[in-house]
Amino acid sequence: MSTILLVEDDPDIRHLVTYKLTKGGLDVIGVGDGIAALRSAREQPPDLVLLDVRMPKMSGIEVCRELRAGPLPATVPIIMLTARSRPQDLEQGYAAGATDYIVKPFSPRDLLERVEAALARVGS
Repeated sequence: MSTILLVEDDPDIRHLVTYKLTKGGLDVIGVGDGIAALRSAREQPPDLVLLDVRMPKMSGIEVCRELRAGPLPATVPIIMLTARSRPQDLEQGYAAGATDYIVKPFSPRDLLERVEAALARVGS
């Protein structure tokens, strides 16, 4: 079973995504901020990270850079979740090491499909 690290400060979204991914057969570790995400990634490296862009304490962009610089292998997909869809926002995420972007609001089914596709590409 693949492990997903979900980093989302909105508890309602975190609950919805956790529910959908768990029903899809994935193990989800949900945290509410970037500092907890970095700690979790060091303690139990995930197979994929779902990362909100706008969060307190550390932005998702900062967390993505830190994950790529340290605890995660380069093969672990990082999918950014954001309400921002301007080209420069996406470019900033990709430059930080994100492998995909999902713009909010999103369909939970589409989210599960994108996560499964990313895991299949890396063989997890």
